[in-house]
Amino acid sequence: MSEDRSSSFSQERTWVEKVVGMFSNEPRSREELLTVLHHAHENKLLNREVLDIMEGALTVSDAQARDIMIPRSQMVVVHFDDDFETICQTVMESRHSRFPVVGESNDDLKGILLAKDLLPVALKGRETFTMADIIREVNLVPESKRLNVLLKEFREDRQHMAVVVDEYGGVAGLVTIEDVLEEIVGEIEDETDDLEDDTFIRLMPNGSFVAQALTPIEEFNEEAKSGFTDDEFDTIGGLAMQAFGHLPQRGEVTHIDGYKFEILNADNRQIHLLRITPPTE
Repeated sequence: MSEDRSSSFSQERTWVEKVVGMFSNEPRSREELLTVLHHAHENKLLNREVLDIMEGALTVSDAQARDIMIPRSQMVVVHFDDDFETICQTVMESRHSRFPVVGESNDDLKGILLAKDLLPVALKGRETFTMADIIREVNLVPESKRLNVLLKEFREDRQHMAVVVDEYGGVAGLVTIEDVLEEIVGEIEDETDDLEDDTFIRLMPNGSFVAQALTPIEEFNEEAKSGFTDDEFDTIGGLAMQAFGHLPQRGEVTHIDGYKFEILNADNRQIHLLRITPPTE
């Protein structure tokens, strides 16, 4: 009888020790948790993709909107007073699905335009088009917004884009749900990502070309049947900079050999995107 009690007590103590040991070995910091996860990967309990996602999820809880936002200078916006054709041109050139709508400046936010909301206008007739009828409410978030909180709000509110504002209420940039998810799972490519390389040229319906500034002049000449020299500059952006004589801003225009060069996207350091229109015959 006493032996049974002793055996039972011994088993109970062993079980308690195991439980205590289990909790005493718990990771007590994020660094310890990452070490456990890496050991699990080394022991083939987690594959590399799962480990990357776990690390990404941990990173998101620390990161803020300012860390991943598209800066104000690189935002593609549409203006509240733009006509239907101008808006459609912006949509086709950028291939984005959502656009901040602004008034006199980027700080004068009017709302968010969804590209799909232009389809009924195109079908019913442009004569009745007014921007106020189709724009949606803009979601504003501070630069300090935690990404895990932002992702939760995106899901709950069924929104995909937010405009990031600084401490003075000015527009600092924008962030999308895809930006946040890419911090967790890595780059998400879609059917248009092959056009987002450092070098690409796209022929537009009106006969103009939209080109990244880093497109080699030789490559552009081949595509557009043009004859620009590359003796001094290698890229279309460098050629345009020489013609302007200064760092141009969005909307500025110059002409080279009869071709019209219009800046579509630039910041305070470099040109990013241009529209190049061949001379009319």
